[in-house]
Amino acid sequence: MQADEIPMLPVLLDGIELSGRWSPQTHYAQREHARYLVAQRGAHYIFTVKGNQPSLHAQFKALPWRDVPVTSDTRGRGHGRYERRTLKVTAVAAGLAFPHASQAIQIVRRRRPIRRKKWSTEAMYAITSLTPAQASPQQLAAAVRSHRAIEDRLHWVRDVIHGEDLSQVRTANGPRVMAALRNLAITILRLAGATSIAAALRYHSRRPGRPLQTLMTT
Repeated sequence: MQADEIPMLPVLLDGIELSGRWSPQTHYAQREHARYLVAQRGAHYIFTVKGNQPSLHAQFKALPWRDVPVTSDTRGRGHGRYERRTLKVTAVAAGLAFPHASQAIQIVRRRRPIRRKKWSTEAMYAITSLTPAQASPQQLAAAVRSHRAIEDRLHWVRDVIHGEDLSQVRTANGPRVMAALRNLAITILRLAGATSIAAALRYHSRRPGRPLQTLMTT
């Protein structure tokens, strides 16, 4: 979501019934979005707090997480790596200035490529208007994980497999056109039953007739 797209969120959601629902929106933790969702629409939010909001991110990082017990611990394997996620949840202090905030969340992700021994660690933070009575730590973990799954299945594939960040197409509508074509290719391959986009691309690149065959049968 670009900066000029932020005001468009209410426009997009005005025609959708949100009362009583969770509305995860994890690109930007925007105060106006929090007020809109809770005060105007009677919904709830789960926002990721990222480094592009240094003041808010610093407040979250400074919370006494060492004293907060782990409430969710999940482990898995995918994209050629092992991964472990731990989640902690704590009530929001009065000094944490964010509209309708109820709980702060810390997710620590540890990753290790299958063929290596070294683990990397990444801590991320989130904030929600949901109270402990409205959402358990396991439900919060599932909500954050569901958004991450979208990133892994689309954005990770575009960035890593298709090398989108390294693309030299940067003028006019070129980047949007290329992004649309990458999304189309990923969608077609998934509809064709591909479980690994990298393997599917290698398969189709070996013979010129294979892409056309997949297009005709999907």
